[in-house]
Amino acid sequence: MQVITADELAAAIAALESGLVVAVPTDTVYGLAARLSTEGVAALFSLKARSTERAVPVIVGSLEQARAVAADWPESADRLARHFWPGALTLVVPASAVIGGLVGGPGDTVGVRWPRHGVLGALCAALGPLAVTSANRHGAPPATTIDELVAAFGSGGGPALALDGGRCDGAPSTVVDCTVDPARSLRDGGVPWSEIDVVLSGVAGA
Repeated sequence: MQVITADELAAAIAALESGLVVAVPTDTVYGLAARLSTEGVAALFSLKARSTERAVPVIVGSLEQARAVAADWPESADRLARHFWPGALTLVVPASAVIGGLVGGPGDTVGVRWPRHGVLGALCAALGPLAVTSANRHGAPPATTIDELVAAFGSGGGPALALDGGRCDGAPSTVVDCTVDPARSLRDGGVPWSEIDVVLSGVAGA
């Protein structure tokens, strides 16, 4: 794994505070990160060339941060978060009014994830929850290396700064809709549904 220095991390924090988009390594693929502000999220949608009709996920660094962006925290979300986070699991929950108005889509839900990655943990500790989506133009394959990221956006048209964390090619996160009862799978990924089903049933605890 490529080591990211304290100076590089400080530069990323400053860029995000300024409303800019930063490319970051994650436990899945490279992501494009922005602060949860009108300016930051607008820049993210623009760089991604993604319609605001499709919401972007929110990355957090703690369970408390996750609950803060939600209007309600269903029992299923709490059970799964306590068992699988940090990890490759995105939970769709009711969005707070402020967050729903920022991340796009209908505005009533938000996908939240706490990744198992030190860089993202440090960024969230400094700035709070962040809007993060895969590092690629909408519809293109996600970048797994800095070279792929540069190739995807070309010169002068990419993120303000890119943190090189080496190769990032983990399985995408599993996405679970916790706004319905029982919770349902929206996408298969790094956490098998069989394990999720066991936790939801209460057999394994949480």
